Amino acid sequence: MNASDRTPADLLRSALAADPARPLVTFYDDATGERVELSVATFANWVAKTANLLQGDLAAEPGDRLALLLPAHWQSAVWLLACSSVGVVADVQGDPAAADLVVSGPDTLDRARACRGERIALALRPLGGRFPQPPEGFADYAVEVPGQGDRFSPYAPVDPAAPALAVDGVELTADRLVARAREDAAELGLTPGSRLLTGRSYDTWGGLSAGLFAPLAAGGSVVLCRHLGLLDADGLAKRVESERVSGTAV
Repeated sequence: MNASDRTPADLLRSALAADPARPLVTFYDDATGERVELSVATFANWVAKTANLLQGDLAAEPGDRLALLLPAHWQSAVWLLACSSVGVVADVQGDPAAADLVVSGPDTLDRARACRGERIALALRPLGGRFPQPPEGFADYAVEVPGQGDRFSPYAPVDPAAPALAVDGVELTADRLVARAREDAAELGLTPGSRLLTGRSYDTWGGLSAGLFAPLAAGGSVVLCRHLGLLDADGLAKRVESERVSGTAV
């Protein structure tokens, strides 16, 4: 990756320029049997559409705070990079009442209603499916995002020294986030082309780093597993082999 990259969005642009066809996020949900693989190009397209939704329809501005009430999931990873693209602070599992807008999964809708700003809900169904019945007071992400543009350009440049992420009591600027991701990548032994399998949750920096930022910073990819505890030892060994995993962080 480029040494000049100072935001997560920069890291994604570098990955796209280097090899758009390679896998970036492979997601498993062992409670449902779902498997989704996103190349760098496909992931970047989702990020662009989501960033356009965030900046355009939701009128989010740099410095706004978004309470991200989502589990470890490929769509959560998309939202993290979309926030970085706009300059919005992603407050992971943050207080919706203190946020400018909220993004919620199906299990946190009641909590998310404390937000007085825009509210987006994700069904987290296979293939990014929509809610059978849209939740009252929320826009359905799966309905809103497909019509968004495939290219994104921020209205204002994103400041690498501005806050970008808050999680579990830790707040990081964009450039510090990138630096920590690189440090973690080195500790995990990640190099370009590495495949890291993780079952960590997205409610700590360690989970977010292993589940997205460190592999992205290293030019590698992540096999992100939700409900990994439901998989027995033989199943895990087979997944490590079939996905050509080079390291684990479980």
